Amino acid sequence: MLHRDERIYTSAPLRQLADEQTRAMLPDMQRSAGARALSLGVSADSETPALPLIGCWVRMWIAADGYHGDVCATPDAPLPFMDEAFDVVLLRHAVEVVAQPSMLLGEAMRVLAPGGVLVLTGVHPLSGWAPWFYWRTHGLQVLRFPSQLGKQLEHLGLQVERTRRVGRAWPGGAAVQSGSFNPCGGGYVLMARKRCRRATPLRILPAPLRVARGSLPAGTRRSTVF
Repeated sequence: MLHRDERIYTSAPLRQLADEQTRAMLPDMQRSAGARALSLGVSADSETPALPLIGCWVRMWIAADGYHGDVCATPDAPLPFMDEAFDVVLLRHAVEVVAQPSMLLGEAMRVLAPGGVLVLTGVHPLSGWAPWFYWRTHGLQVLRFPSQLGKQLEHLGLQVERTRRVGRAWPGGAAVQSGSFNPCGGGYVLMARKRCRRATPLRILPAPLRVARGSLPAGTRRSTVF
């Protein structure tokens, strides 16, 4: 079951915050490379970041009755993708609307390729946005601390590379410099990377050298096996 307000994420304040989050995450994300990326958001009209080294985006968003977009799925089912299918996974405010954020994070980990990047965005619980957010959602949605989400990701096997607060201090407040860090910002951007598998070194046994009978070349040892 999903908990969400149908209008809050299309409101002007949260659209502005989403733009500020995109500008903050873009410099780091543009270094990502791979064949596919997944964007899972809360609005059908949210745009995907321009990543020149990514082949294509798969866009999905969360509605009251489940996942919609390029691929549709029910809200309580696993994401309909193979393991390690994406080099980038972007979750825009998704942990604020799903009933089981831990399940969503586990699924994001599953479909992320080793070395791939997971990016989370959301509204910070300790900000001037929190009262407005709870008022608009009638207290049905829960804001998550990025530090708590980071611990969950580390437990799943990801390494948190960066967490920053961004955006204006409260809805309707003065805009901040494009993409800059704001300790009182109403939004956050968390970036984590999936650890690569460690290669297990193999012991390579030398193959015996077989030579034709007869005279041996200079330097060849007489212990050569025939």
